[in-house]
Amino acid sequence: MRVPKLPCLDWLRNYDGQTLSSDLVAAMIVTIMLIPQSLAYALLAGLPPEMGLYASILPLIAYAAFGSSRTLSVGPVAVVSLMTATAVGKVAQQGTVDYATAAITLALLSGLILILLGLIRFGFVTNFLSHPVVSGFITASGIIIALSQLSHIFGIDAPGQTLPELGFSLITMMGKTNAYTLGIGLFCLIFLQLSRRYLASLLARFGLGPMLSQTLAKSAPVAIIAISTFIAYASELDARGVALVGTIPQGMPAFSQPHVEWTVIRELIFPALLVALIGFVESVSVGRTLGARRRERVDANQELIGLGAANLASAVSGGFPVTGGFSRSVVNFDAGAKTQAASVFTAMGIALAALFLTPVLYYLPKATLAATIVIAVSSLIDWRIIKEAWYYDQADFMAIAITIAMTLLLGVEIGVISGVSASIALHLYRTMRPHFAIVGTVPGTEHYRNIDRHNVVTHDNILSIRIDESLYFANAAFLEEIVDTELLQREGIEHVILMCPAVNMIDLSAVEALQEVNASLMERNVKLHLSEVKGPVMDALKRSALLRQLGGSVYLSHHAAVLELAAES
Repeated sequence: MRVPKLPCLDWLRNYDGQTLSSDLVAAMIVTIMLIPQSLAYALLAGLPPEMGLYASILPLIAYAAFGSSRTLSVGPVAVVSLMTATAVGKVAQQGTVDYATAAITLALLSGLILILLGLIRFGFVTNFLSHPVVSGFITASGIIIALSQLSHIFGIDAPGQTLPELGFSLITMMGKTNAYTLGIGLFCLIFLQLSRRYLASLLARFGLGPMLSQTLAKSAPVAIIAISTFIAYASELDARGVALVGTIPQGMPAFSQPHVEWTVIRELIFPALLVALIGFVESVSVGRTLGARRRERVDANQELIGLGAANLASAVSGGFPVTGGFSRSVVNFDAGAKTQAASVFTAMGIALAALFLTPVLYYLPKATLAATIVIAVSSLIDWRIIKEAWYYDQADFMAIAITIAMTLLLGVEIGVISGVSASIALHLYRTMRPHFAIVGTVPGTEHYRNIDRHNVVTHDNILSIRIDESLYFANAAFLEEIVDTELLQREGIEHVILMCPAVNMIDLSAVEALQEVNASLMERNVKLHLSEVKGPVMDALKRSALLRQLGGSVYLSHHAAVLELAAES
């Protein structure tokens, strides 16, 4: 294990007035964006709205101290909020104290898991989730999130965590739609969608600068909150059956040790692992994308610690699981944030909102927050990746299709597990039957290429096989099959040379397979040779009995092997 470091010390050493100015501007913009998001994602998680604000204060400060990305903006996000609702809903009834306590426990467990993984340098876990599979999971989650919010927009009670459940509930309860709630919801949806598409360009036509136009356009959720709250207050929509946010406790969260019950921990430990992994993958992807634009390095292992610290901070301050948000981070980056000081200033802004603005949100319709979520998650739904996978690689398409189907039909937890399983299965599928080629000499050179692709020279007594994959248990049997099949198709072969420049690793199963191949060839009076074996692979072979049993030799270069063996004919 390693001792956690403080990446913030790297940028604090050279912090100056110009950087401060850039961070303050970015913080103001992100704060305006984060206030409605915090409230909306708390609603999505089935939690009181104030918990969304609490999850947007101390976690930002914790990540600023321990995170490696200078522009990643952490806080509540759509997918993790949905996973929180799914996990916590299995151990407690929504709306109860136990439900909120379980959400806090989930944040605590996720934080501890992330920090532990960071200490043991487990950042490579991101490699087990392919980008297409993650995109498929996020797309399916976006669909479920959008459908789950329709109940708030229609003013009906339509529970469910999967596509069939949500579809059945919505169809069954549609006759009980509250017209006033629906009117507010549709108005907010149209306003937010038009603002996202056209407001920035419209403001630019009136002479506003690009930065100011973009800022005002991204402030549309704040504007619609103010407008809908005023309408609800002036029209007394609560008396007409419109669900309101209601009383939000004013002030800062009470910092305390989370109440932990072992029975709840047993139920939440696995969901916490899934929440931690999905949040981590999403954060690292965003952080590396933004970091590449400024040539800043994002350390995956340090990100585990940074996100873990953020979730622990959320737990002790009465919040729920958090991670880095894509849209929020992009806004933070585009607004000119230079360091994580922007997140610290954003946390201060959210704290001021929790202290002074919560009373005016009493009349905020829940339909407004639902509309905010629907518009926000619409950008998560990516049908393009499905189309690209279909034309590029059928295996990738199948992995995406399985992930989407499992997420929609069986829920987000099964979807995550299916995605991981599909990624691993896809890797095994591609490597269990590795590409190989029968090679010959390109005339006038020492280069060897596939006989089916190039005009090359071969020798009647030599069979040269290039293996283009590491050799391990999954493809060991296929290696034997390759040699046997190719040998049966040719007469007069005296030497088989396995060309190994692409073999980066060989395990015991593959070594035993090579021993079987060697023994089989010796029975046919054919010698097995190896060429261009890499150092680590040769080190492994020296620890086995293969080299002592080998009928042929090991050559540094394939050309040297061919020249020597061809001369024997």
